[in-house]
Amino acid sequence: MHPPASELLGWYDRHRRVMPWRGARDPYRIWLSEVMLQQTTVAAVEPRYRRFLDRFPDVEALAAAPWEAVAAEWAGLGYYARARNLHAAARAVVARGGFPGDEAGLRALPGIGAYTAAAVAAIAFNQPAVPVDGNVERVTARVFDVRDPLPGSRARLAVLARGFLDQALVRERPGDFAQALFDLGATLCTPRRPACALCPWNAHCAARAAGVQDSLPAKAPKAARAQRFGLHFLLRDREGRMLLRQRPPSGLLGGMAEIPGTPWRLETPWTLAEALPQAPVAAAWRLLPGTAQHGFTHMELLMRLAVAEASVAAPPGCFWLPAEEARATLPTAMRRLLALAEGGAGARDDAGANGPLLAEPASPVAPSGETTAPAARRGGRTRRTA
Repeated sequence: MHPPASELLGWYDRHRRVMPWRGARDPYRIWLSEVMLQQTTVAAVEPRYRRFLDRFPDVEALAAAPWEAVAAEWAGLGYYARARNLHAAARAVVARGGFPGDEAGLRALPGIGAYTAAAVAAIAFNQPAVPVDGNVERVTARVFDVRDPLPGSRARLAVLARGFLDQALVRERPGDFAQALFDLGATLCTPRRPACALCPWNAHCAARAAGVQDSLPAKAPKAARAQRFGLHFLLRDREGRMLLRQRPPSGLLGGMAEIPGTPWRLETPWTLAEALPQAPVAAAWRLLPGTAQHGFTHMELLMRLAVAEASVAAPPGCFWLPAEEARATLPTAMRRLLALAEGGAGARDDAGANGPLLAEPASPVAPSGETTAPAARRGGRTRRTA
């Protein structure tokens, strides 16, 4: 038995949170907030959301912008496939004359998966849909006491969540109901120490009745992430400019600027001698001590850095940028190399300039695109919009 939506919506009407993307039914703004909030905290997104809208105030402006401008504005938010898909979808929306108004049409746009399509359909178009992210999975697992671990239980949780559509009030207020679920998971039904005494559904929560709410949703053990190794070449000229290169359009950090370097290979670190043929120019390269590391969903990237100075013409595929502009353009993984060059965070000095590349734990991050249910990130935690 599904708990009554009226109790949750009554709570939401009194306690809903104020966020810059709430209130309006503009599908562009709702879609943008959803994409930005994937695997990123609300606190981090709010100023970037406003800044992005200042630069690209509507879908037409985003579609008309060159990719380089979009990539520069996205720098630092991570998961750059989101930005590529955002740009491609904006162009598709403009080409068709506007946003599709239903889930099926929205899912046909580049990079829009089940969650985002349902969220935009419900919130922007008042369509009967229940978007299921990490917050909604957690609330659903506890309300119905689903003890099968994620990710195997994901399909069952989605079916249970969509079962709320059997209630007329949910079909009348799908956007508010979706956002009420988000808020409930972010503020009360939190991953640790849920505030069950304040929950509008506490009398209906099967996990609370069984005393197992703190342990749900259960999660299967994660497989160890593979390590990949790279060696990059930071070249500066007399003016302090940096030589950068654009990565291929597909794959990790696709289409983003990078510090030129080797491919990222498994198992074996690069030595400077074997990496030198892949340097962008011939120069007096000096290998710095330490390691820069960056975590992706299924792998940990560990990078060494060689530096040199030369004032030469940019080789094919490369370009010079002033230092501050380069810093603003580079994705986070590449900025970790800059920190290494400056002797900052990310460096390891125990390997020696030519020693082995040593691994350290990296902060896990999530995949680009929407291949799985988005992680919960509301309040100070990663979640999705509301």
